[in-house]
Amino acid sequence: MSERAGRPTGEPASTTARRFALGDLRHDLVAGLVLSALLVPAGMAYAQAAGLPPVTGLYATMVPLLAYALVGPSKLLVLGPDSALASLIAATVVPLGGGDAKRTLALAGALAITGGLICVVAGLTRFGFLTELLSLPVRYGYLSGIAVTVMLSQLPSLLGFSVPSNEPLPVARDVAHAMLHGRVDATATTIGVGVLLTVLALRHWAPRVPGILIGAVGAIVAVAVGGLRAKGLATVGAVPEGLPSFAWPAIRRSDLGSLLVGGLGVAMVSFADTSVLSRVYAARTGHRVDPDRELMALGVANIAGGLFRGFSVSASQSRTPVAEAAGARSQLTGVVGAAVIAIVLVAVPGAFRDLPTTALAAVVIAAVTTLIEPAAILRLARTRRSEFFLFVGSFLAVVIAGAIRGVVVAIVLSLLVFVAKAWRPHHTVLVRVDGLKGYHDAIRHPEGREVPGLVLFRFDAPLFFANAEVFHDQVMALARRTSPTPTRWIVVTAEPVTDIDATAAAMLDGLEDELAAQHVTLAFAELKGHVREQLERYRTPDARPVPPVYRTIGEAVHTYQRAEGVEWDDWEDRSGS
Repeated sequence: MSERAGRPTGEPASTTARRFALGDLRHDLVAGLVLSALLVPAGMAYAQAAGLPPVTGLYATMVPLLAYALVGPSKLLVLGPDSALASLIAATVVPLGGGDAKRTLALAGALAITGGLICVVAGLTRFGFLTELLSLPVRYGYLSGIAVTVMLSQLPSLLGFSVPSNEPLPVARDVAHAMLHGRVDATATTIGVGVLLTVLALRHWAPRVPGILIGAVGAIVAVAVGGLRAKGLATVGAVPEGLPSFAWPAIRRSDLGSLLVGGLGVAMVSFADTSVLSRVYAARTGHRVDPDRELMALGVANIAGGLFRGFSVSASQSRTPVAEAAGARSQLTGVVGAAVIAIVLVAVPGAFRDLPTTALAAVVIAAVTTLIEPAAILRLARTRRSEFFLFVGSFLAVVIAGAIRGVVVAIVLSLLVFVAKAWRPHHTVLVRVDGLKGYHDAIRHPEGREVPGLVLFRFDAPLFFANAEVFHDQVMALARRTSPTPTRWIVVTAEPVTDIDATAAAMLDGLEDELAAQHVTLAFAELKGHVREQLERYRTPDARPVPPVYRTIGEAVHTYQRAEGVEWDDWEDRSGS
């Protein structure tokens, strides 16, 4: 094994610091300063999108960065507020808050702690694989739905007015009504659209240029020069001076159910994004990825953020590449970024007083456009229509039902797809094809030949309660077959059968009796040892023995020929192979 392949799975800063190379210090300092220019406006924008005061976005950026630097396994990952989570947070805490800003803040902190605890417990119990429940088409649909939902939620701020609803469809209706009745603020719209076009243009033509920072600074200058805040343009205003203090979120017992559902959604979505980014950047630096360690580190970062007046975070798909491009070598980059935010909060809290909320809305809208992947969606539509319908179903679930219900629907859809594929899996009869070694799918090789009276049946799935009857019906149909010759033996070529449950075992017991009544023998070939042992354990003491099991298909065929006295012209016998 090469040195590169054998490196450990990342290290937290507490370990890295002991052998930190001074040559990396300059790179991390520069990268941290560059990164901070993006962290401040982006964090404030995502806080606004989550229905929270902009300053909480700075808290939710600074504290998780420090926590992840201490325990996170990735050297490059940047954690912070995220566009995919903003809608989930707003959908959970804003209705529960009922317009009470202090209570909404407490609920946001509690949601971060809940999601963090779920991540930690899942990591400790090695449940990191659970994020794989979101299949790719479902994830495309879910994230596209989140993007549209967030865009709709930010349109009123971008256009300079407010709407009473938080749900996607009512917001769309209210925005259309406001636009038709001339409620759009021309000044806010001009600034917001200008920032949006600036960010999108620089992302496309000059991706290394910090478009968000340039757009935010330009908006601040426009407001200051034009005296627009005095003329009524909505701005961030004065940011509270000082660092976030520890505060245990005060919530009601009646909030726990909603927080648990929301926390599960936050944990699933944040870790899905974090695990993908972690694998990508670990591969670039030659490290392996332990998803359970990553899950626990994400949980710790969220708990820390929730305890210091922040909200739920995940890995950032926009800020991590910025850190890498700026030369980041370790988690010290995040520490430097957090330190810059702390300096802003302590020394210059008024620096963003004139930042208009329409600019923050533009930043959020520009960010969520990256959640939509048109090329991948079109590829789904062209290659597999059933998966495209899964995308559409997940997308509509989020847009119509909202982010919280949407994530539940997305998980359910993924599980239903798995069950559906296992319920009616691919199955076929195997045939012999002249000139090709082995036995092959009769559907793909209609020219193939069967051994007279022998059916080689392949069932491409584990045998369990959902497909037991399908298996039974297919085998009985083959047993009743009289063409090309009446069936004498059915050999299940069982290499794809990786498991068997009690329902399927009981079905096989009854199936043998039905086949015996028709003078048909049931046997297995290539049945895995642990599956055979499981089948034997299900048998009662007075039941018949497990059907014969042959090591290979060839062994089963030869045994059948000897037992039944069947002569068959095989091409390999003719060729002398």
